[in-house]
Amino acid sequence: MSANILVVEDEEKLARFVELELLHEGYKVETAGSGRKALERATEVQFDLILLDIMLPELNGLEVLRRLMKERPTPVILLTARDAVMDKVSGLDAGAVDYITKPFAIEELLARIRVALKLHPAMSAGMGAPENADTGREGVFTWGPLTLDDPRHRVTFHSHEITLTNREFLMLKTLLENKDIVLSRDTLLERVCGYEYVGETNVIDVYIRYLRSKIDDVFDVKVIHTVRGVGYVIKSWES
Repeated sequence: MSANILVVEDEEKLARFVELELLHEGYKVETAGSGRKALERATEVQFDLILLDIMLPELNGLEVLRRLMKERPTPVILLTARDAVMDKVSGLDAGAVDYITKPFAIEELLARIRVALKLHPAMSAGMGAPENADTGREGVFTWGPLTLDDPRHRVTFHSHEITLTNREFLMLKTLLENKDIVLSRDTLLERVCGYEYVGETNVIDVYIRYLRSKIDDVFDVKVIHTVRGVGYVIKSWES
């Protein structure tokens, strides 16, 4: 199925040029000429990718990006001015997967689009796949924009890498492997700390708090849920 792309650009000639090129490549395309219209459409429709200009009327591109990452995470490629270094940095920090500077060659833009669609399927309309399905390799677990790559010992949220200790990593992996299953503190203690561990189960609460401080608090999401009197669970992603 063809990817659905939203082009957000207030320069009408450039927007039309990009739209025609994308249509020629077989993509489905919508356009928006203002930040407010872009945010409205992007929260109504799950696009596979958004090309987002930063300098927009009504609502600038960086603000659109920040709101979108909270409301409906979607892969975003920023369109920036050549000398706007801070815009690039701010955009990547806010969750953009890539950027391209103006003026750009259409061949480069098309290449970046192909890469973004390939590398960020968990954020796209293909989220109808089972949540425990990997992203093409064994040992890769996803929750919406959150990805845990066990072979590479790497955790990312969109393009942001999250640094975890070994036990934090194992805790998150265990919960992702058992999505929608409530795991007791005793079970988590056995799997994360090992049978030989001698200590109170409240150490699990400490590790959960550490994970929340590095993921939930930073990205304004709720990944790990507490089931009072029982334990913890990661529920399936709901867009």
